[in-house]
Amino acid sequence: MTNKIIIIDLEATCWEGIPPKGEVSEIIEIGICLLDTLTGEISDNRGILVKPTHSKISPFCTQLTTITPELVAREGVSFEKALQILKREYQAYQYTWASYGNYDKNMLQKQCALRKLPYPMRNEHINVKELFQEVTQHPKRLGMHQALNYLKIPLVGTHHRGKDDAYNIAKIMHCLSHYQLTN
Repeated sequence: MTNKIIIIDLEATCWEGIPPKGEVSEIIEIGICLLDTLTGEISDNRGILVKPTHSKISPFCTQLTTITPELVAREGVSFEKALQILKREYQAYQYTWASYGNYDKNMLQKQCALRKLPYPMRNEHINVKELFQEVTQHPKRLGMHQALNYLKIPLVGTHHRGKDDAYNIAKIMHCLSHYQLTN
C-alpha cells in the first residue's frame, strides 16, 4: 500500500426501474481526493463531471445526485478527458486506490473496456466497505452514510455527489486506520 491513497466515488446515469431502450448506465461524475495515510490530510478533492454518450440523465438521477443535464452539458468533459485528468493530475497508476464497495472499480473497468480505453488505475484497490466491516467487526455491510454515523463522523456535503462522497470515504478510511488502536 502506498502512503497516499486515491479515493474515488463514481456517480452514474440511473433510472427508477429498468433503463430506457438503448440506454446504459454511464459514469457522469468521478469524485476524487488524495488521502495521506500518515497524516490523515485530505487534498485535491474535486468532482470531474463526465458527459454521457449512450444515456441521458433522468429526473430520478438528478433527484438522487443533484447532477442535472444542464450542469453536465456546461461543465462536463468526455470520459477520455476525465481519464487523462486521472493520469496527469493524480498519477493514478502510482497509487493504491480505494472506493466504498466494488461498484466503482467494476464500473470504471467496464466503461474503459467498452470504450477501448486503457484502465488508468493501479490494480491495488481497497474496498472500504469490506475494510469497515473487517475492522469494526460489524455484523452487516453498511452503506457509506451508515458507516459515517457508526464512526460518529459527520457527513460533509451532499450524499451521492462524487466529490463529497470521496471526501467522506477518505474520512472513514483515516478513522479505520486508528480504530483498532482505540477500541
